[in-house]
Amino acid sequence: MITVSLDWIAAAVDGDLADPDTCGRQVTGAVCTDSRRIAAGDLFVALAGERVDGHDFLAAAAQAGASAALVMRRVTDAPLPLVVVDDTTAALGRLARAVLDRARAEGALEHVIGITGSAGKTTTKRILGHLLEQVGETVYPQGSFNNEIGAPLTMLRTTLDTRFVVVEMGASHIGDLRYLSGIARPDLGVELQVGLAHVGEFGSVDNIRVAKQELVEALPADGVAVLNADDVNVRRMAEHTAASVTWFGEHPDADVRILRVDVDGEGLRVRLAVDGEELAARVALLGEHNAWNIAAATAAARRTGLSLETIRRGLESLPGGERWRMQVLHRSDGVTIVNDGYNASPGSMAAALRTLAGIKRAGHRTIAVLGAMGELGEASGPEHDRIGQDVVRLDIDQLVVVAPEARRIFLAAEQEGSWGGEAVYCETADEAHAWLAPRLREGDVVLVKSSNAAGLRFLGDRLYEDAAQ
Repeated sequence: MITVSLDWIAAAVDGDLADPDTCGRQVTGAVCTDSRRIAAGDLFVALAGERVDGHDFLAAAAQAGASAALVMRRVTDAPLPLVVVDDTTAALGRLARAVLDRARAEGALEHVIGITGSAGKTTTKRILGHLLEQVGETVYPQGSFNNEIGAPLTMLRTTLDTRFVVVEMGASHIGDLRYLSGIARPDLGVELQVGLAHVGEFGSVDNIRVAKQELVEALPADGVAVLNADDVNVRRMAEHTAASVTWFGEHPDADVRILRVDVDGEGLRVRLAVDGEELAARVALLGEHNAWNIAAATAAARRTGLSLETIRRGLESLPGGERWRMQVLHRSDGVTIVNDGYNASPGSMAAALRTLAGIKRAGHRTIAVLGAMGELGEASGPEHDRIGQDVVRLDIDQLVVVAPEARRIFLAAEQEGSWGGEAVYCETADEAHAWLAPRLREGDVVLVKSSNAAGLRFLGDRLYEDAAQ
């Protein structure tokens, strides 16, 4: 974060200094909500959760070197200077906005870019962040920091040398993106897709569209909305923004158009038409669906001024998948684990299965280990059925379904025509591991896919680690 004084922080967050004599104290480090991760000079933000209250860890933060703390109540004999506010979560957002405003006014900050969508946010922000850091200091989230706490923490990593800030924006309710956009005030917004993720909370796909379009509604008239030309709900968002629009996708009218995608077990080769020129790159991301994330990041990067050659070099130097997100793990015995257990929606589950089918090699088996997709509401049953049908239609060699919440995948696969042990149901991840471990052989490709709550990402890790034992 930019080095600031406590009186500056107090003014920015509408707070009060518990001890006015500490007004000149400088915060020289980062902003942190976890006392276990505090470093010297950091500002500790005491959040009060359902099970843990950050105010109980002021002493630990002070001992770790925190310069001050943001709190919701005055603490007698506090071990470090305090800035007192009504709500530390809201104050975190106000502080992030003030830091970005100062970076715009006094620093090198050129663009703040918001990214949202029912799927693909984390991958797209990683691609775009990597592209932008080829030409200047870039801040973008580590992991899925995309809510009212994580997104401001990302923004607060901004310094006076930062040129680009990429903010991943998630939404569980209408109004969430309006709130985050009010903090970040992005000049460029990327809308990836409107799908069924969180439909159980939103109630309908149309409500999801309304929630997602809050990002482009917040863009200024001189801003840019980067929209998916292939998604009918995203196309409708063009009517709800004052910004200029850049389209990406396979659609003939797309400004960044996907011409061809070739996929293998190590990644994909993508050809794009960009501003009348062709861009071809080999990218270490698994799955044809990532071509849309690449196209979205390319479109955003172009609107920030990056050359096609800089983008091509950035795409080809992009590291492989993040942990638990289509993460390719090669075991020493020739078995490949594709661990994609961090998140799952009907769209991403179907895309992962298509990827698994697409990398199948003669004489080698494809194995899908699937858990439940969460937050689908009334759509849960039919969507799990559809996945089971997809497994059979894609000719996946072996299906292993884990836990009661996902059992409909197994039943649908059997009804679609899977028999003779091609589909197996296991009550727990331990049971699935016990069934799988002795049966895996050289050349097998195993996809592990579920929502985060199902916990199959740990099964993916365990299957990979088996070869080392």
